[in-house]
Amino acid sequence: MVSCLGNAKGENPGGFALIDQSFNVIGRWGLHENGSDDTKDTHPVKNFYDFWYQPRHNIMVSSEWAAPNTFGGGFNLIDVAADRYGHYLHFWNWKERTHLKSIDLGKINGSVPLELRFLHDPDVPCGYVAAALSGCVHRFYKYEEEWKSDVVISISAIEGILEGANPTPAMITDMLISLDDRFLYLTCWFHGDVRQYYIGDRTQKPRLCSQIWLGGLLKRNSDFKSDQYTSQLTGGPQMIQLSLDGKRLYVTNSLYTDWDDQFYPDIKKHGSYLAKINCKTDTNEGGMELDQNFFLNFGNEPNGPARAHEIRYPGGDCTSDIWI
Repeated sequence: MVSCLGNAKGENPGGFALIDQSFNVIGRWGLHENGSDDTKDTHPVKNFYDFWYQPRHNIMVSSEWAAPNTFGGGFNLIDVAADRYGHYLHFWNWKERTHLKSIDLGKINGSVPLELRFLHDPDVPCGYVAAALSGCVHRFYKYEEEWKSDVVISISAIEGILEGANPTPAMITDMLISLDDRFLYLTCWFHGDVRQYYIGDRTQKPRLCSQIWLGGLLKRNSDFKSDQYTSQLTGGPQMIQLSLDGKRLYVTNSLYTDWDDQFYPDIKKHGSYLAKINCKTDTNEGGMELDQNFFLNFGNEPNGPARAHEIRYPGGDCTSDIWI
């Protein structure tokens, strides 16, 4: 199943495409294609982005970005005011492929909910979704047969980063959970930091354990001790991937070409990077250290500077393994 942001014209609605083992498109998954009637919903599903599922609870959850015609060409606050960016979380019956309900996360706390993750424990009906533009992380969970959500992390916007602009949000563009469900990691693409939170005690809100600074609009000093690496830190930390043992976190900095060029134009000229963070997980106090001997720059590729984005471990990682 592949999440599609929009139709062939770059418009809403998107949907989920089904592909067989020979990579043939065999149909669509979602509203209209399976007899579901979204006209009964107060908020018909239009925006699609990420999805995650827990088969033991017969549930899939999907998030929203916007239609390609909205975010293509760059980011514009007018589109936010016009409600062209998503702020809903959608719940689906996994077996029946039908829409169950939508939760409005709110334009203030839930604007642009991108990455979402269930806990890896297949018996636990709980997960998290990061609202990029709002700088908030919401926990969603099942309570007495109903799915609910709460804000558990809130990162404040900062004044004075972009001249003449509104306060600049963190822009949480990626988030993942360690395989043992004890630590949550996220990136703040605008502010420039990678954060580690302890989430092992879910009776409490996530506790910030550590931060690593890698570029960003704040132009804060990088945690790299090498001036050579610091000079190559175009952009801010964007995509992350964690090893199965929870010890190695890799970071890249390219989000989307038009947005890269708008906020971090040097990526086009100098390419992007791959950095490595060593994570401490022996105790619940956590901790992160930037590997001072590892830095991969994509500025000298054969066809010119390249943009590094998604990261995958060949043997499995913390965003590719789901238990049934």
